[in-house]
Amino acid sequence: MDTLVLRDLSRTFAMGDTSVHALRGVSLTIARGEFVAIMGTSGSGKSTLMNLLGCLDQPTAGDYFLDGIQVSRLDRRQLADIRNQKIGFVFQGFNLLPRTSALENVELPLLYDRSGRIADPQRQAMAVLEQVGLGDRAHHEPARLSGGQQQRVAIARALINQPAILLADEPTGNLDTHTSVEVMAVFQRLNTQGITILLVTHEPDIACYAKRIVELRDGLIIRDEPVAAPRLADSDLLAWPENGSVTGSGRS
Repeated sequence: MDTLVLRDLSRTFAMGDTSVHALRGVSLTIARGEFVAIMGTSGSGKSTLMNLLGCLDQPTAGDYFLDGIQVSRLDRRQLADIRNQKIGFVFQGFNLLPRTSALENVELPLLYDRSGRIADPQRQAMAVLEQVGLGDRAHHEPARLSGGQQQRVAIARALINQPAILLADEPTGNLDTHTSVEVMAVFQRLNTQGITILLVTHEPDIACYAKRIVELRDGLIIRDEPVAAPRLADSDLLAWPENGSVTGSGRS
């Protein structure tokens, strides 16, 4: 079953008397377990596409199906539930609470989950921290963690609700080259465990860690092709033990 299907998706914004066509009939299918990099220059439509994929905005026209659910016609409350239960977000700026431990930061999304799917939040939070190699940093506040470790906490937070898809918006934008490779190793390992990942980046060398590249220009897809030989992150993180794995993410 496809995780994500877009059919002729368009998004138009009104700027005074002018209409700005941010997306112009985009059609795209992402299968479960894919690792896709979305690229494009400023104004290409990639941020608009990310907002639509993340159910933060609704299309002007077209259809969007996520895990078999037509989300393009849902109301605000329903969209909030989809975001909480089906989508994990990773941002460039980490967005961690500074005086809260890594474990508590990871548990935070469960406060807004009305489904009750996670019976033991603390145990689940520890499991995903172990999954990203930070089980021994669970009680550290962000100030005691490196930039790469903070981003891994953010990734664990995105995984806590076992989402169908992980959306990462410029996740290496605030990191140096070495730390960026460490974070990409995390994404690659998660992908080998079956998690679907969509990564927005403007950096070609980061996009090459994915298995497929989709490039936008002027609201249209101009390239959609597999990466012939995805770059492997040269990091010991790829050799983490399997304990703490939550490979059931996104199965519904």
